[in-house]
Amino acid sequence: MAVSDYDIKKLVRHDFQDIAPYVPIEPPDVISRTSGISPKDIIKLDGNENPYGCSEKVKKALAKFSEYHIYPDPQQRRLRKALEEFTGYNASHIVAGAGSDELIDVILRLFLEPGDSVINLAPTFGMYPFCTEICGGRIIQIERISDFSIDIPSLEQVMEKRTKVIFIASPNNPSGNTISEKDLEKILNLGAIVVVDEAYAEFSGHTISHMVRNHLNLIVLRTFSKWAGLAGLRIGYGIFPEIIARYIMKIKQPYNINAAAQVAALASLEDIDYLKNTISLILQERKRLWNELHTLPWIKPFPTEANFILCRVLEGSARDIHAHLKENGLLIRYFDTPLLQNYMRISVGKPEHTDILMDALKSARS
Repeated sequence: MAVSDYDIKKLVRHDFQDIAPYVPIEPPDVISRTSGISPKDIIKLDGNENPYGCSEKVKKALAKFSEYHIYPDPQQRRLRKALEEFTGYNASHIVAGAGSDELIDVILRLFLEPGDSVINLAPTFGMYPFCTEICGGRIIQIERISDFSIDIPSLEQVMEKRTKVIFIASPNNPSGNTISEKDLEKILNLGAIVVVDEAYAEFSGHTISHMVRNHLNLIVLRTFSKWAGLAGLRIGYGIFPEIIARYIMKIKQPYNINAAAQVAALASLEDIDYLKNTISLILQERKRLWNELHTLPWIKPFPTEANFILCRVLEGSARDIHAHLKENGLLIRYFDTPLLQNYMRISVGKPEHTDILMDALKSARS
């Protein structure tokens, strides 16, 4: 008897039947096929990537590496040792992942049993609720205050016995603001595992990673995707209390970090001066972009400590602006959700990108 689509559907986990997929951004070559614009002429300001790219040392190290046919070190020994020197934490506190996305998933698999809850401080990074659902957890959503700070009294009220994890992005994506140590202490005292995602910390100059030493329920995540220009190689890491790091190492996929990603991360850590320089350039351009956006009366940009600026469109439609920019080879993110109605997020690019963007924004309203 032939197996039908219906038969397959009956075998799929019932909680996956209607799950909403995560909506990722698309690469320039895909956009090029639909827009007719050459990939080299597309300006990507939608993924918060480093427009200056990775270090030349990374490219040379990848070209020189000769062991792609051999499985990578499952214990990530060289990488964890290098991160020990970089972070000041012993390697026993550090685990690398295929982007911090993988670590988010592994953390949830470690702590969640079906029906346990995770607190999501919206609007924020969409992978937190997505991975929670995949791992069988329940999302308890707390809306941030109008300035995108955390509503701690509301958070305290919704805490329950089965709340296992609280995610906090700092700087928050897409709003760009950070959490204070004082507020974080209050949240840590609630007893759940608190995961502070510092994907953009290098652009803020602010980190709470030192607090891991004194809090067994605090995890800090970092990534090489943004500041180091390695988004395409998927490499991140976490700073964990040692007891949690041991569990993570036990349950992660054995070869979760491919050889190329490990080589690239190691080479990046050997060229910190280059990366600090690109960060400096991005921060300079962030300030200029911020000032330029303020010249448009129909846009309200929000203060940011990341490499992007969230803007509310006061007149017109963010969707229409996004479409207009896309027609001109400019990619940004726009939002039209209950918590981000008529907003857009613009990654900081190079000076020439800002010039082209501003001309396109002005023409969108002319």
